[in-house]
Amino acid sequence: MPPNKRRRRSRKPAAGSDRERFNKALLATAAKLTSEEISLGDLKVATSTMREMERAFRMFRPYADRRKISTFGSARTRVGDAVFTLAEEFARRIADAGFMIITGAGPGIMQACQQGAGRERSFGVNIRLPFEQSANPVIHGDPKLATFRYFFTRKLFFLKEADAVVLFPGGFGTHDEGFETLTLLQTGKTRPIPLVLLDRPGGTYWKTWQRYVEDHILRRAMIDPDDLNLYLVTNSIDTAVDEIVGYYRVYHSSRFVRDHLVIRMLRQLPDDYVELLEQEFRDIIVRGRLRQREAFTAEEGEPQLAGLPRLVFRFKRMNFGRLRMLINRINDAPVV
Repeated sequence: MPPNKRRRRSRKPAAGSDRERFNKALLATAAKLTSEEISLGDLKVATSTMREMERAFRMFRPYADRRKISTFGSARTRVGDAVFTLAEEFARRIADAGFMIITGAGPGIMQACQQGAGRERSFGVNIRLPFEQSANPVIHGDPKLATFRYFFTRKLFFLKEADAVVLFPGGFGTHDEGFETLTLLQTGKTRPIPLVLLDRPGGTYWKTWQRYVEDHILRRAMIDPDDLNLYLVTNSIDTAVDEIVGYYRVYHSSRFVRDHLVIRMLRQLPDDYVELLEQEFRDIIVRGRLRQREAFTAEEGEPQLAGLPRLVFRFKRMNFGRLRMLINRINDAPVV
């Protein structure tokens, strides 16, 4: 071996020591926050935030193996409104397909979704407001209900726990959640998930929004054409349910291991299909090849996923709309 070219040994700690390392880091951070240099107001924010996060982690933990959908829409939609009925029926259908529902636990669309899914298949992440946001009767008093003081901690759990997001017509809050989800998907700051904008048959709410995006955002090149693949606008419950259920037909989940994107799948792809995908999506592969392999050593902290086949490549982390197209093509793969 040439001088000064010694092979470096990997010093990545094992999963057990990872937990110890993060525990120490968390305690060290907490100790710094108790310093007299931290204002009382800042200390209150930090304390409340940590308490809210700990309660929410504990609430969701028993359901870690259940896929969940976060839904948003107007709190002012009344019982009997066509969109209320739409939300209730969608939630029933998607819950029957094996998903649980997460809502803001308030009235309107939130209550409609929880009525449709039922109390046992629902979570509520409520927010303390001086008006209109007490927990609806479906989820009130349930152990799967958490109440937050801050919007930012509540938002964390809406997306951290979601395997899909569905928007119904709503006000500022609905658009806030929708654009935040789009921003995180576009920048890769959340894992890729389906985002569906659902309206009643004949409704124009999201179609009008779509025209605005195309005429004023896309036309001015403020987004890429491929970014339109990050969401689906539809007036059909069937289409919305198929979009979400079909997303997990073959695709399971994904993560990065160093500079590799690792896509976990429920079954192996035919070799010739992998070659086809490599040719079709060469534009998002930095270098090397698209290949199937077993789990990386770095994934040993997720033993429940160890047996799943992987599709691995060095992803150009710029166009997540194209990544969504790749996931769609994976789900269309023929059986080996």
